[in-house]
Amino acid sequence: MQKVGILGGGQLGRMLLQEAANYPVKTFILENDENCPAAHLCHHFVKGDIRDYDAVYQFGKKLDALTIEIENVNVDALEALEQEGVKIIPRPSVLRTICNKATQKKYYTDHQIPTSEYILTHNIQELAEQAHFFPAVHKIAEGGYDGRGVQIIEDEQDVAKGFDAMSVLEKKVDVTKEIAIMIAISQSGEIAIYPAVQMVFDKTLNLLDFQLCPADLEEKTYWKAEAIALSAVKNFNSPGIFAVELFVTPGGDVLVNETAPRVHNSGHHTIEAHYSSQFDMVWRILLHYPLGNTEAIMPSVMLNILGKEGYAGDAVYEGLDEMLKIENAFFHLYGKKQTKAGRKMGHVTIISNEKADLMHQANKIKHGLSVIAGE
Repeated sequence: MQKVGILGGGQLGRMLLQEAANYPVKTFILENDENCPAAHLCHHFVKGDIRDYDAVYQFGKKLDALTIEIENVNVDALEALEQEGVKIIPRPSVLRTICNKATQKKYYTDHQIPTSEYILTHNIQELAEQAHFFPAVHKIAEGGYDGRGVQIIEDEQDVAKGFDAMSVLEKKVDVTKEIAIMIAISQSGEIAIYPAVQMVFDKTLNLLDFQLCPADLEEKTYWKAEAIALSAVKNFNSPGIFAVELFVTPGGDVLVNETAPRVHNSGHHTIEAHYSSQFDMVWRILLHYPLGNTEAIMPSVMLNILGKEGYAGDAVYEGLDEMLKIENAFFHLYGKKQTKAGRKMGHVTIISNEKADLMHQANKIKHGLSVIAGE
């Protein structure tokens, strides 16, 4: 039986382990917190820092394969393990490119992959000198996630909101739709593509609010988006699962925003709504099995369950009993004991052949379920 490790024990690790139960594999988790969402579902839990060279190297050297649930890991250790014969998926070279937004942007331009115009800034002073480029979006090169490390700079008055560190200043693009396409690549180079999803964001938290599958796109735009997403991941020359986030402009142009080389929020709906989920697909890739069927069983909407504004402490799910009565809704609570404003506490996927039903149920849950803090 193969021994496979996951760096990180959050909700993505948890859902990977839930799917691993279907396969002949012994699972290992490396994470600092023994109460993390994934801790109790793996065969072996190791407490350690996924950013620490020794912790990652010692964890990985006795494994057959290693994957990630977050990009912020020690890539030097993964490179050493890869040289010693441990299968690292995605390859460390991909992480080197992806985990820094500046190198990621350069990767797109080097490979002629359409992306928004950008300038690199190293400090606030350099940002202040780019007034001609505003309005723009300032993204810190390393360490940002889930909307953190991103600031919109409309004009010179907003410069103070920017980052005094290496960052990417992207020209603000007029966007009609934000979409994401998940692509799986096997160890032998086979490719499977999930249908595009359309993302709707919470403008206050800068987090995904909900998403629709399939995305409402003209056929010409759809094929263009798929071709661009494929180009973005093929040039990595690595097996793995990749989430490519794209912008669609009013003129029908498609631009790559970012790529995540792992299971992703934009693929959670695949658990119930598709024949092979993104999590199932990862195990097929890691264990060298044929890729799964990415077709949708039914249209879906996925809604994040977020900690309610103004609450912090022990999580209480207000309205959950009533929401669980919805027959075509599937709830996933991540087992996080503590809530705070905007924290991802779970998600729900609704499946239906009727778009009106999808949106009705999504809005019902959005307003009927709150994650608050207990006394």
